[in-house]
Amino acid sequence: MSHSAVPLPTFRQAALRLSEIGRRFYDRGWVMGTSGNFSAVVSRRPLTLAITSSAAHKGRLAPPQFLQIDAQGTLAGSAGRARANGAAKPSAETRLHLEIVDFRGAGAVLHTHSVWSTILSDRHASARGLAIEQFEMLKGLDGVVSHDHREWIPIVRNDQDMTRLARAVRQALSDHPSAHAFLLERHGLYTWGATVDEAERHVEILEFLLEVVGRNST
Repeated sequence: MSHSAVPLPTFRQAALRLSEIGRRFYDRGWVMGTSGNFSAVVSRRPLTLAITSSAAHKGRLAPPQFLQIDAQGTLAGSAGRARANGAAKPSAETRLHLEIVDFRGAGAVLHTHSVWSTILSDRHASARGLAIEQFEMLKGLDGVVSHDHREWIPIVRNDQDMTRLARAVRQALSDHPSAHAFLLERHGLYTWGATVDEAERHVEILEFLLEVVGRNST
């Protein structure tokens, strides 16, 4: 089944599921404080996403902290506007979510700030990427059927200019079409999936592998 044919959640379903994921990831130490951001596609035509609002504390994440945005990253529909409450705004990294959804056809995008993703994104920055291979857990990534697999995770230099950073992310996705994720240097992990469940699984697999690689190299 193509990503575009996967049934989509409603805005409320997406907000509930991502809230649950955010609280669980917080408990794992992957999104401390207000770090990280999550989104899910709730419509393809027109493109509409449910996304965390800026500065939402992931340990207390709840549906009212999600906004509905369109393909330009602006508030869309009554659900998005109703939750804006005059002050809330979409995550600062909304443009990166939109790039991944557009370029990969993803149904959900999850961004974490774990200790190991931050350390390894710094340690391997000069190589512009990190290879993980020959681990059984790699089979948890979409399309990987054997431990005999080499996963290359590109590392993108972080940038506070979101337009420029979005271009760099698109270039990394283009240069590494088989990658399931990328790291932002000294920042954290971005991964995605056809569904929220698949994206969640990818975070679990990749965070496990990053910790294994990090501990092995210390």
